[in-house]
Amino acid sequence: MSIDLASTGTLTIAGKTVHRLGFGAMSLTGPGVWGPPRDHDEALRVLRRVVELGVDLIDTADSYGPYVSEEIIREALHPYPEGLLIATKAGFVRTGPGEWHAVGRPAYLRQEVEMSLRRLGVERLDLLQLHRVDPEVPLEDQVGELQALQDEGKIAAIGLSEVSVEQLEQARRVAEIVSVQNRYNLTNRASEGVLEHCGREGIAFIPYSPIGKGSLAGPGSPVEHVAKDLGATPAQVSLAWLLAHSPVTMPIPGTSSVAHLEENLAASTVSLTPEQMDELGSL
Repeated sequence: MSIDLASTGTLTIAGKTVHRLGFGAMSLTGPGVWGPPRDHDEALRVLRRVVELGVDLIDTADSYGPYVSEEIIREALHPYPEGLLIATKAGFVRTGPGEWHAVGRPAYLRQEVEMSLRRLGVERLDLLQLHRVDPEVPLEDQVGELQALQDEGKIAAIGLSEVSVEQLEQARRVAEIVSVQNRYNLTNRASEGVLEHCGREGIAFIPYSPIGKGSLAGPGSPVEHVAKDLGATPAQVSLAWLLAHSPVTMPIPGTSSVAHLEENLAASTVSLTPEQMDELGSL
């Protein structure tokens, strides 16, 4: 199956117009999103193939590894191609494999932004997303520090991750928010209201875990019969549904394999009928 990212449409973030099918770089780390990948050379090949195939949005975070994902991105791609948008995140502390703790103290966020600039080898981050809202720190203080960093020229655009509509609007009273990254896929639509709100407000919605950590791609997938009818894979169908469901969605499937990367990006050529959209939407 061919790849045609132009068919996915585009969104503009921080002055860069990017295709609506990106790449999530969390998988370029070890088990539990901790430590280096099992195959460092393959991780480099994946990132270089991402760019070769025309993907122009790569999503990462300081906590992936921690730090490993950002470092591999720089090793593979720096100096970065013109037009490539690298989105990173701050606000999660890692204490071990699979362990995540929200920390939104302004001084910590500032430190992590400074370190991401250094690791990625850039003077300004294209998009910095608050990885989680720290319930112990006023949201206005967390977003306010990102706004200060934006004013200083260290961040081009600000986004949020795992927020409600109320939190999004609270943040927008402090700074312009250009993206929201929440867990969302065919079988987990708890953030439907947030997606609809982003659609009305023209805010990019980046659904992470777009194929349910593989649950929508494996044997017995609830989309398997639709995939068979289309001559596609369940993962491709799941991604195609996300792209068709809303014009502001920007799925970021991740992988540590070049073959799997190419398979995911071929979702760009999968067309679902209105009947298939309705059927999948009723899952």
